[in-house]
Amino acid sequence: MKKKNFVTIQDKKDWDAFTNDPNNLYDKEVNYKNINNKKNKIKKLDLHGFSLNDANTEAKKFIIKSYNSGYKKLIIITGKGSRSKTSDNPYVSRQMGILKNSIPEYISNDADLSNIIKNITKADVQHGGEGAIYISLKRLKKL
Repeated sequence: MKKKNFVTIQDKKDWDAFTNDPNNLYDKEVNYKNINNKKNKIKKLDLHGFSLNDANTEAKKFIIKSYNSGYKKLIIITGKGSRSKTSDNPYVSRQMGILKNSIPEYISNDADLSNIIKNITKADVQHGGEGAIYISLKRLKKL
C-alpha cells in the first residue's frame, strides 16, 4: 500500500504564494526569442502558406543572409502538410507535406548552399518536430 503524503498548511500557503506571483511563471516565448537568439545565435523562418517555388527562393535567401550575418543555427518551419486535400496534382500528397520533404532536398542539392551548410536535421518537438528542420551553418570565412 502506498503511503500518502500530507500537505501542511504552510506548504499550501507557500504554493499559493508561488503560483499567484506572475514573476514565477516561465514565459517560453520571451526566453526563446531573447535568450536563444542572442546567446546561441538561432534564427527562425516560417514557410507556412508559401508555394513550393516561393518557399525554395525564400529559404535560400534566408540561409545566405543568416550565414552572412554570422548565425550558426537556423530553424526552418515547413509544417507537416497534414491539411493538404489536393489529390489531382501529382506533386501534392494527402499523406506527405510537399514543403516538409522538398525544402531539405532543395537545400541539400543547391551548390551555393552546400558550401555554407554543415548539416540538416529534424527539429526537436519544442521547435516543431516533424514540421521543422534545423540547419547548422559553417563558420563565416573572413577575408
